[in-house]
Amino acid sequence: MTEDIFTADTKTTPYWWDHVPRPDIPLGAFPAKADVVVIGSGYTGLHAALQTARGGRHTLVLDAEDAGWGCSTRNGGQISTSIKPGHAELTRRHGLETATRIVQEGRNSLAFIEDFVRSEQIDCDFGVVGRFHAAHNPAQYEILARGLENQPKGLEVPAHVVPRSEQRSELGTDAYFGGIVLRAHASVDPARYHAGLLAKVQGAGATIFPHTPAIDIARSGSGFTVTTPRGVCEAKKVVIATNGYTGKLTPWLRRRVIPIGSYIIATEPLASDVMARIMPKNRIVSDTRKVVYYYRASPDQRRILFGGRVSHNETNPMVSGPKLRDDLVKLFPELAQTRITHSWCGFVAYSFDELAHAGEHEGLHYAMGYCGSGVGMASYLGMRIGQQVLGLKEGHTALNDIKFPTMPFYTGNPWFLAPSVMYYRWKDAR
Repeated sequence: MTEDIFTADTKTTPYWWDHVPRPDIPLGAFPAKADVVVIGSGYTGLHAALQTARGGRHTLVLDAEDAGWGCSTRNGGQISTSIKPGHAELTRRHGLETATRIVQEGRNSLAFIEDFVRSEQIDCDFGVVGRFHAAHNPAQYEILARGLENQPKGLEVPAHVVPRSEQRSELGTDAYFGGIVLRAHASVDPARYHAGLLAKVQGAGATIFPHTPAIDIARSGSGFTVTTPRGVCEAKKVVIATNGYTGKLTPWLRRRVIPIGSYIIATEPLASDVMARIMPKNRIVSDTRKVVYYYRASPDQRRILFGGRVSHNETNPMVSGPKLRDDLVKLFPELAQTRITHSWCGFVAYSFDELAHAGEHEGLHYAMGYCGSGVGMASYLGMRIGQQVLGLKEGHTALNDIKFPTMPFYTGNPWFLAPSVMYYRWKDAR
């Protein structure tokens, strides 16, 4: 039965890579000195590098893999306002003023990426399509509806409630209990966006070295020595932009982010009338489960790209693929005969307070912990970190002003993930 779920040529690489081949970057002599070394060539690192390169700093970008090999080209291409805790919860933690500023940073991230794509003329299928956020039970629908009625003053977003009786105008399923539409949320082809951003960074004069992991960072006078297999570079400033792939190179940061595999499938092409029934308004979609599903139509509106967490521990995409397809069919029974053409995964980074963080620790600049909302926030915070490296006051964000928490005995191995997923699945089923 499992064999029937996959097409004969199913791939375990992202669907996006079919249309955007991995970048082939010729390598010259490894530079012995740089003003700025950026470690990580995803959205965060490239946006930081774009700022510093355009600011006249000799910038070197390193990556252990191809440029953008990680989640920047593996995500679902959904763009939100990126802040998971609500304003009330943030107020309880940080006070009203800081909470308001944090929520506003999420709004800023959404506005930034739209402005960036348009002003830089990046061809990446960007569109403000809106998000249908579905309630997985009646209680969650009431919470969503009340939340829209009581939006914090000055932080209102364009949105409306969709009762279950009208749900099929947004999504072709009866599996949910209504939801809300967040009209400003957007979608993008993440690999095309990354490719366009990479071209801008190269055009600004930054040097990109893929397949060049940083294996050590050491203080050297007022700067740093960055050691790689290709050579050693003396840098005045270093930016850590590794997010879900943060490792032993930076143990302080590794203790503060939780790498979590996120799994996605792409269906084979579907008939136009099927797509019109299932996704009549081409929204991006998420739901109120703690172990969330997220999905959308492909940019050509011929396939469904469906993602989520399907196992307690990390697994193989050929194992996760059938499980995701089963969940897809539960939502849309008419897809029972639909096969999978792509099944892949990438690592996002969660933080213990469900907030992204940016700042400087022992001289190293960083931004990470996007909690699954990294397209907009990684772009925005990468840009802000680049400004901070340049010493520009506008680079400072509300996320610089809060502590980056960890927990006792955590060193980067999320031993608690499996029981946490089990617990949240139990709560979702109630």
